[in-house]
Amino acid sequence: MNSARYSHKACTLTNGKVLVAGGSTGSVYLNSSELFDPSTGTWTYTGNMNSARYYHTMSVLTNGKVIVIGGANADAVLSSTKVYDPSTGNWISTSDMNIIRHSHTTSVLTNGKVLVTGGSNPNTQSSAELF
Repeated sequence: MNSARYSHKACTLTNGKVLVAGGSTGSVYLNSSELFDPSTGTWTYTGNMNSARYYHTMSVLTNGKVIVIGGANADAVLSSTKVYDPSTGNWISTSDMNIIRHSHTTSVLTNGKVLVTGGSNPNTQSSAELF
């Protein structure tokens, strides 16, 4: 990777490339994202999210776009969501979750919706919501 990071997320895109986004260096929270091309073994930067985050989730949607949900940064636990479009390399904001949460899980359902479960804010959550 071009940037050292931990507590980031990664997923394989429909084109076979791997998207890595967010995380922390230990002193800085990251909004950057990178693509790994396994056919060339190279890393390239792609669009930045508008807010840094770690302890978030990242899922490939049925349309090939990627959704990042929640997480935390130096300022707060987040309820925001971002969608990455591999065709443009850009992130756009979408609707927020009902509650702030980090360290949660997400599952893409067969109907295309995303189930968000559990997490912390800082209290452990038993709630779930659909996107």
